[in-house]
Amino acid sequence: MTSYAYFHKQFVPLSEAKIGIMTHCLHYGTAVFEGIRGNWNSQQQQIYLFRPKQHYQRMHNGCRVIKIDLPYSVDELIQITIEMLQKSGFKEDVYVRPVAYKSAEALGVRLHDVADDFFVFAIPWGRYLDVDKAKCGVSSWRRPDDNVIPPQAKITGLYANNALAKSDAIEHGFDEAIMLDQAGHISEGTGENIFLVINGKLVTPAIYNNTLMGITRDTAIKLAQNELGIETIERNITRYELYTADECFLTGTAAHITPVAEIDHRKIGNGEIGQITKKLQKIYSDVIRGNNPKYLDWCTAVYKK
Repeated sequence: MTSYAYFHKQFVPLSEAKIGIMTHCLHYGTAVFEGIRGNWNSQQQQIYLFRPKQHYQRMHNGCRVIKIDLPYSVDELIQITIEMLQKSGFKEDVYVRPVAYKSAEALGVRLHDVADDFFVFAIPWGRYLDVDKAKCGVSSWRRPDDNVIPPQAKITGLYANNALAKSDAIEHGFDEAIMLDQAGHISEGTGENIFLVINGKLVTPAIYNNTLMGITRDTAIKLAQNELGIETIERNITRYELYTADECFLTGTAAHITPVAEIDHRKIGNGEIGQITKKLQKIYSDVIRGNNPKYLDWCTAVYKK
């Protein structure tokens, strides 16, 4: 099986999609990316892209921030992604990576007068955090403020910050880092949003905590309300509340819904997967694979019936 990419306005084998070493985005982080899950349903022999419209809408917004002229509409981007996956013929879970980038082979720090381009490819990818329940550590690396690099845009250069925190966490024996905002409140993980369960309600950082408004985050909020009748409160969260929460979980396109068992060597609850977290995991797993008819509008089928 050959993996394909959409690159330079055509479909090519992924191994042939190359950029030059002078490409602007390589030197200055001047690109916007997304991560979209394609979830394999073996009974239906179908891959379902999960909420691709929302992902590509967010990409368009990020391109406005970083002055990238993305010449495709949201619907066109979805169609390109479907065709790329059809050519590749995957029959497993995949991770789709679209990137809009400053493509000129030109040096110089700027956003103006630099040509733009777009590519997308997919790779097989299972669990991002390869644990049933994660051990996290609060990082010394802080999330940047909106007037540093806007955290609502998935700008590639911004993720050097996340990489610093992630490697620091791994080297200290954790599975993931939890980052704080500049005021010392909880912000998010390096690739996930974070939720606590406190007194039967979900509590999660707000947009003013330099938090990416994640699509899986939004999904978890909606499923908790619609399916479990559980309210989500968006507010400042203190480090103390991390340690004393009843449950904790992470959400992200790559990470799905991942329970957190321990933070800074302190058990969360009893150190096992919490009941609300477990219920949300099950509901979410059915939804993303097209097994819940109530949410089929979130799922885009890749293969023709």
